Amino acid sequence: MNDKQPENLVSTVMRDPVHLLAFGLGAGLLPIAPGTWGSLFTALVFWFFAPVDLFILLGISTVLFVLGIWICGTSSRRLGVHDHGGIVLDEVVGMLLTLTVVNPEPLWILAAFFAFRLFDIWKPWPIRDVDHSLTGGLGIMLDDVLAAIYSVLAIFVLQRFITGS
Repeated sequence: MNDKQPENLVSTVMRDPVHLLAFGLGAGLLPIAPGTWGSLFTALVFWFFAPVDLFILLGISTVLFVLGIWICGTSSRRLGVHDHGGIVLDEVVGMLLTLTVVNPEPLWILAAFFAFRLFDIWKPWPIRDVDHSLTGGLGIMLDDVLAAIYSVLAIFVLQRFITGS
């Protein structure tokens, strides 16, 4: 644990709106695989509210991305840890972007979830380079947007393969 990181992270996150948003309303506080929990939280919210117009989803994603640069950067600085594992707003945005291309059916939502988690964890080129070279909120957010782009492409290929169109 970094010396600057608060001893009671749960209390710190729950009392500070910036941390609460960065930690995906608490999803990032879960002890194992917080990024997966943030992505799952997003998939469940999407499923509950689907169908949503593509332009609304892209608008929400864009606003969250822009705000997320500041929110995640600020949370990271306050914690004294660059891209703390519990900061999952970047996964929320990446997952939401991935979900923009799927039919709001459980199987496609699940496929989007697994595709996004695969690319977010694997970090193929140039995602890993971006993750290691950019600092601050932009670096935290951008690698997940790139993982979403890879995921969207994978979903398109999968849809073509399954539907033949």
